[in-house]
Amino acid sequence: MAQKRNIILVGPMGAGKSTIGRRLATLLDREFVDSDKEIETRTGVDIPTIFEFEQESGFRDREAAVIEDLTMQDGIVLATGGGAVLRPENRRRMKARGFVIYLRTSVDEQLRRTAHDRNRPLLQTPNPRARLEALLAERDPLYTEIADLVVDTDRGHARALAQRIVKRLRHALGDTL
Repeated sequence: MAQKRNIILVGPMGAGKSTIGRRLATLLDREFVDSDKEIETRTGVDIPTIFEFEQESGFRDREAAVIEDLTMQDGIVLATGGGAVLRPENRRRMKARGFVIYLRTSVDEQLRRTAHDRNRPLLQTPNPRARLEALLAERDPLYTEIADLVVDTDRGHARALAQRIVKRLRHALGDTL
């Protein structure tokens, strides 16, 4: 297997990409980067504001530029937004420039984890469950398409999940990790 220095986390909102990503970065002694936070830093506004003024398409344009930049780095742990897989160029870049881990979770767990989070524009709807189910139906095949590893995150604490992922990474990548 060719050396893949970046660890890239994909999956739906509430799957634990940021939380587990931070722990992975610590365990692997790497820099952690969250693509959504990077977009907010570059624009100076939060994601709901970007959605308000530029709609989802404007946000996805910004996201594609950030994914391009961040995946060019070397040796980071990158947590992506749930919709980063929607654009084929993002999927190609992530697959080519990193070891992609799909953090999979159920809609029930997503609802529990995001219940009080108002920074999720796609959930500002009368029926968040229906929205999450539709997003999962659309995106799950895309996450699976690019995943080198799939990890279910419904059960277990972030620390234990991160340790389990590191073991699986060492098995998969050996000395190239």
